[in-house]
Amino acid sequence: MEAFCFVRPEHLSHQGYLFGGNLLKWVDEYAWLAAARDFPGQILVTRAMDDIQFTKRVRIGAILRFDTNRVKQGNTSATYAVNVYASNPASRDEELVFSTNVIFVAVDNKGQKAVLPKLEE
Repeated sequence: MEAFCFVRPEHLSHQGYLFGGNLLKWVDEYAWLAAARDFPGQILVTRAMDDIQFTKRVRIGAILRFDTNRVKQGNTSATYAVNVYASNPASRDEELVFSTNVIFVAVDNKGQKAVLPKLEE
């Protein structure tokens, strides 16, 4: 699944670059949307994100592309790889600025783990 976001002034840190917390919010949200489409009707909660490292600065005006793919499914959980690319609006050249895996767990109405239906790879 692909999603896009435009970096605006309200997304910046006091240093003038994209605030990492905003990026993590978007990563979690877009990964959840992909999971919700794969498992309609399931209650999915974020369990974990792998290896959070901010290695590239993102400037105001950048267009972010979130590329989200299911990479693993267990009995009650599913893992999604999220790669985030940044580009300048004047160019289509992209740079990978962030990547992680987001793990979701299915739960029932009481918050107990629930079994996910098996999907084709």
